[in-house]
Amino acid sequence: MSTTPDPTDVLTAAGALDPDLPTDRIVTHGAVVFLNGARAWKMKRPVRLRFFDFSTPELRHDVLQRELSLNRRFAPEVYRAVHAIRRADDGSLALDGPGETLDWVLEMTRFDDDALLVHRAAPGNLDDAFLRKLTESIVDLHASSPIRDDPHGATRLQEVVDGNLASMSAFPDVIDPATAQRLTSRITAMIAERSSILDARARQGRVRRVHGDLHLGNIAIIDDRPVPFDCLEFDEEMATTDVLYDLAFLLMDLWARDLRHEANVVVNQYLDRSPDDEGGFCLLPIMLAVRATVRAHVSAAADAVDDATRYLSLALGFTEPVAPRLMAIGGGSGTGKTTVARKIGGDLEPAPGARILRTDILRKRLAGVGEAETLPRSAYTPQARSVVYDECNRLATTDLAGGMSVVADAVFGSAAQQEAIVAVATETGVDFTGWWLELDEAERISRIVDRGPDASDADEAVARRQTATLEPPDEWTHVDAHADPALFLRTSVRPPQISRGRTKE
Repeated sequence: MSTTPDPTDVLTAAGALDPDLPTDRIVTHGAVVFLNGARAWKMKRPVRLRFFDFSTPELRHDVLQRELSLNRRFAPEVYRAVHAIRRADDGSLALDGPGETLDWVLEMTRFDDDALLVHRAAPGNLDDAFLRKLTESIVDLHASSPIRDDPHGATRLQEVVDGNLASMSAFPDVIDPATAQRLTSRITAMIAERSSILDARARQGRVRRVHGDLHLGNIAIIDDRPVPFDCLEFDEEMATTDVLYDLAFLLMDLWARDLRHEANVVVNQYLDRSPDDEGGFCLLPIMLAVRATVRAHVSAAADAVDDATRYLSLALGFTEPVAPRLMAIGGGSGTGKTTVARKIGGDLEPAPGARILRTDILRKRLAGVGEAETLPRSAYTPQARSVVYDECNRLATTDLAGGMSVVADAVFGSAAQQEAIVAVATETGVDFTGWWLELDEAERISRIVDRGPDASDADEAVARRQTATLEPPDEWTHVDAHADPALFLRTSVRPPQISRGRTKE
């Protein structure tokens, strides 16, 4: 009969757990978390597995201390301290007291049980403002993460793929070996095709020591703020990766729940705020497939057969070839171009939807100012406007050539601007659709006056000038913007069908 003391009894005797309050236990492969009152207490289990070794108190102390320091970067209000559990000469137990050290425990602030984002990830529950706030926190996290001096970005990702195949091979009764090999071969070919981009990103400092486990279950809402927590602490190599691969876990988790719009909001906000990552947009289908594969074999290991099957299908869907599309949404200021673009972005394939290139945001980026900062009139000369449209066309060309769809959101008020965006589609060999939103001047002005802080600097005077100078394109589809045109556009973008690269929970 085992004489190993129950950790609940140990923590109670040491004064960590209040015996008068209920205690809930959460057990994982490597840890046990005790929820008691206003605190959560985490102990590492004394185990040695493929990815970690927690077999001695010294090893458990080191990994808990690392977990504390790493997670305090973005969740200092949650992660409080690491304590020694010690036994005095009289046999009594205490935290950080005198005597022999038996083990170590991480003290955390407990948050509400329903605070995890995974419990709120349903259609309509995550509004765009919250998603943008979440994304900005991730951009900040990545910007402050230590850079890894490693030029081999493709090799690093391929090692994950090879490890996934080995893990899937351990469960042939759950994951068909031929399917696993087919998926691995597809991803390997995709990595080889994009190896120069992956390696360039590594040389440019985009491989960093990141969160490593950034899915919906590891993001909490605390005081109305999204707070990532529980980063991958036990393996520095596993947690050192391309920042977009870190982001891809969250994107995949959203896409798997058919939250395509939400995933598209996140990826576009990320790229809008992190210009250094623009050129990596074409890598996301690869990274989404790898993340879904990880979930497939983890589910298989947990004997969750249905989940393993769903995630395997999702991963395969991400590797299916999809013809990219270019859509341009034009019209005067106040017609709702940006609103429509954001509503339809997630309906375009491949995952995670279209890159929405908004000239208002690109203009501020080129000027080196924040999105809501008003620019002087000199930023709107014909020459300055030409530079902005050229940048939009350049980025669209890069994304389309990389196999990704694009929505260009701009006034497109002249024939030259319209012809230039059509030429992008011709050059890259993709289908082009142009939409022109129409709204009377009074309503446009009303919308401009009523909207809050925004990247657009348009005002009433701009709207009136546009009425006299805009050149509506005859070849584009004209849409009455008095009503919400998004429904019409979405129907034309994504007809009812089962879409590749998604699975419902």
